[in-house]
Amino acid sequence: MLRRFPLLLVFFALLAACGPVWNDPYPASEQGRNIMYSAFTDRPKHLDPVQSYSEDEATFLYQIYEPPLQYHYLKRPYTLVPGSAATMPLVRRYDESGRELPENAPASQVARSVYEIRIRPGILYQPHPALARGADGALRYASLSATDLEGVRSVADFAETGTRELEAGDFVHQIKRLAHPRLHSPIFELIAEYLPGLKTLQKTLAEEVSRSSDALDLERHAIPGIEIVDRYTYRITLKGAYPQFLYWLSMPFFAPVPPEADRFYGQPGMAERNLTLDWWPIGTGPYMLSENNPNARMVLARNPNFRGESFPCEGEPGDREAGLLADCGKSMPFIDKVVFTREREGIPYWNKFLQGYYDASGVSSDNFDQAVTMTSHGEVSLSDEMRAQGIELLTSVSPSIFYLGFNMLDSVVGGGADKEGQARARKLRQAISVALDMDEFVSIFLNGRGVTAMHPIPPGIFGARDGEAGINPVVYEWRDGRAVRRSKEVARRLLTEAGYPDGRDAKTGEPLILNLDTTPGGLGDKSRSDWLAKQFRELGVQFVVRATDYNRFQDKIREGNAQLFFFGWNADYPDPENMLFLLHGAQAKVKESGQNAANYVNSEYDRLFERMKSMPDGAERQVVIDRMVAILQHDAPWIFGFHPKAYSLQHGWVMNRKTGSMVRNTLKYQRIDLERRSAARAEWNRPVVWPLVVVGLLALAAIAPAFVHYRRRERATALGGGR
Repeated sequence: MLRRFPLLLVFFALLAACGPVWNDPYPASEQGRNIMYSAFTDRPKHLDPVQSYSEDEATFLYQIYEPPLQYHYLKRPYTLVPGSAATMPLVRRYDESGRELPENAPASQVARSVYEIRIRPGILYQPHPALARGADGALRYASLSATDLEGVRSVADFAETGTRELEAGDFVHQIKRLAHPRLHSPIFELIAEYLPGLKTLQKTLAEEVSRSSDALDLERHAIPGIEIVDRYTYRITLKGAYPQFLYWLSMPFFAPVPPEADRFYGQPGMAERNLTLDWWPIGTGPYMLSENNPNARMVLARNPNFRGESFPCEGEPGDREAGLLADCGKSMPFIDKVVFTREREGIPYWNKFLQGYYDASGVSSDNFDQAVTMTSHGEVSLSDEMRAQGIELLTSVSPSIFYLGFNMLDSVVGGGADKEGQARARKLRQAISVALDMDEFVSIFLNGRGVTAMHPIPPGIFGARDGEAGINPVVYEWRDGRAVRRSKEVARRLLTEAGYPDGRDAKTGEPLILNLDTTPGGLGDKSRSDWLAKQFRELGVQFVVRATDYNRFQDKIREGNAQLFFFGWNADYPDPENMLFLLHGAQAKVKESGQNAANYVNSEYDRLFERMKSMPDGAERQVVIDRMVAILQHDAPWIFGFHPKAYSLQHGWVMNRKTGSMVRNTLKYQRIDLERRSAARAEWNRPVVWPLVVVGLLALAAIAPAFVHYRRRERATALGGGR
């Protein structure tokens, strides 16, 4: 009998060999290991901490590098705490005569601010060939030839690695790198305003580069304003008062880089093999980049030399109930490896998350309806399907704003130099602010994923008010305990007061035409343009979208030739100064090449800004901010758009995730319940065998008659041969 069904035996043998989960996209060697799985869509452009400035790069960089400071993982509002620094920096402020000033001294009296930073002793760099040394103590790979580099494509191809203790000089070396003429740091101009020594050093380095194409040796150059006190201490002297500098000390721009790394990567033949700090970073953080294939997969592995850090034991109200303090005092990081897979399309990303192969996911517009439900009041909750899988929803308001700006240099919406014209233009801007229903915009085009903005400061940042005190009184009124947008009738009245009854110039009878300058993919998209045109049409105003390519659009903004434009800003740090400076006269785009794209100037606002920016948080600073916000609401240089909401999904086996986009070094805090994940994957991806069995049986039924006929013929032939 066994001889008659060999194909059936082979079929079931192959079926058994497939294992319990056939569609697992990861190698069998990774099953059951302490690995987190994630995905990325855009490949990081820079991993050199002096150049990197985007969110997709921060995902990797903040896990590898340890700046002096970091944000407390759980506390809100965001609170700075030591990172690689042993304590918070000691800050002293002095006047022109060198006399030390008290902390509350006015910024106008401060001539210089001195930050003394002491780092933790005993911190080691990750294993890296740049730090490998021979028996004689010399760097092992300090002089590589073309022969030495044959077959080398990654840092893992070097046979030896080494490490050493972190020193204060490594932080100073990185600050020097900000001035490197070949690196083009995006924060150079801003920081150089307060640290003039950067420009002095850059000029010196540029002259050296013009004379030679060799790699620069930054160790031969000093930087005015920076001093190494001892092995673990350094000082930075800034011009004037700049309290926001502490926030910059939490960013990789000010993380340590060993000089050995620049010497290692600066050798001939290295850049051609992508052997650069921009591709293979070296840090002291909890993880190191062990695999870099940005078109397919990037891997962070636990740094075996990491100093260790304890999970925080305090947070904000609700954290304990949410289980966020369960790992209080335990050593981090919890996860051994984080695997990031490149996903160019949203559907495969989403499906793998639902199958349990990604531990967390964002919520895109394509899967929004499947993931969440919205009530009539705009409240968001998980869908029944997601809840049944134990998936959890995390939401937070991003420290960002998207706004519709008016170009104050435009004669129509800005009003020109004439005071009467300015007053008319202000009424026009107020009318448009009321008429453009941003609540409706957020509901229709963002699936409710945004909070309508009342002013530039996002919720959660000092200065933002809640409740009735926080509304924009030009656009809203407080009624029955909530903000209610003023009616279109109010907008029409304001339009008439501006001199445009029914959308026509009262003096000339000509129709009012307003132009939105944009790029394809922005508000120039037809559905959004149609919505905007409808809002203006209800006022009797003609609306024209002038879509251009990105470069031409930027030229219009720089030259002041736009009229209305849509812009956004992500806060660099959680301080109101970083939002309110966007309307500071000294930042005017056309005159000063700054970030004030509206070219808005108000002398009272500017005076208050100069005072506010250096004040500590407190009641006095809040009073100043309240007045600044009131000025902006009255003048309406922007329609204050919305603050986007970040939505994130995670499986129930992911522990210790807390939203808050300012905190970017998050991987060390997270933990995976491996048993729960394995069980869920097996259940959700259980192979459906019966269709294959049916197909196999049908195939056997189809070939059985031929097989029987063949056997009969063989037997008959054998019998005939016997006669």
